[in-house]
Amino acid sequence: MDHDRDDRAGQPQEWPALFCRHLELERGASPATTRAYAADLASLQAHLEASGTDLGALSLADLRSWLGALAGAGAARSSLARRTSAVRSFTAWAVRTGRLPADPALRLRSPSPNRTLPTVLRADQAGRLMDLAATRADDDEPAHLRDRAAAELLYASGIRVSELVGLDVDDVDRARRTLRVLGKGSKERVVPYGQPADRAVGEYLERGRPRLATPGSPPALLLGARGGRWDQRQVRAVVHALLRGLEEGVDAAPHALRHTAATHLLDGGADLRSVQEMLGHASLATTQVYTHVSVERLRRSYEQAHPRA
Repeated sequence: MDHDRDDRAGQPQEWPALFCRHLELERGASPATTRAYAADLASLQAHLEASGTDLGALSLADLRSWLGALAGAGAARSSLARRTSAVRSFTAWAVRTGRLPADPALRLRSPSPNRTLPTVLRADQAGRLMDLAATRADDDEPAHLRDRAAAELLYASGIRVSELVGLDVDDVDRARRTLRVLGKGSKERVVPYGQPADRAVGEYLERGRPRLATPGSPPALLLGARGGRWDQRQVRAVVHALLRGLEEGVDAAPHALRHTAATHLLDGGADLRSVQEMLGHASLATTQVYTHVSVERLRRSYEQAHPRA
């Protein structure tokens, strides 16, 4: 029940406080959420007061003017999107409780937050990462041979960590250098990989996996210390440690190898639909983010190298 429905008390300048009380009592909002809404509405009130308007006469033009002023002051798109959401909740409450005759925010468009480009290693960084994994495997420890094979496969194929640990030995066709991958939605696809990854996998299968396997081991390609299927958490810990082991100490998740594989394929001339199929993306739009990464890398290279940039 909304206790404010028949409570029309309060001047328009008091509505934000009443709305925040509603959030706490009726919606169970956290103090942090309530403070954020209060700050956003205080910003709106200040803008209206500067233009000689109050909340009781709030219009769509007022809201657009407020967001425009914030954008002009350098507010991030994510901040504008959050404030749009806050004011929509407020005006919907004001209409429902009879404080506003109509909702001025119904046609207010929310700015979409900037999409953060994924972390991508340079080709030389990816090469040094694979060299680091190979150096660790020089001691012929089964776990280090497995770690190298995992890193090489992630970068060579662009498969997800979950897909990597789901691979069985029979899913690897070394003659064709392909992986049979079970992706999201139980959709199966075949993904190619290269010669360096094949060498790493071959050495692991020859000298690593047999020493990790136990009589009760599953047919998993990658085995843990006790002979069971290697789990995602352990893969992430190993790859993250390798990334941090680079001279520049890249602080990125193992998913960065998937991003890197896709970007390097596009940089090398692969067509977008082939990369989509390789990554197992249901929509081409998901794959297109890597074209933005490639363009951004090209722009940075241009600015660093061209004398008239």
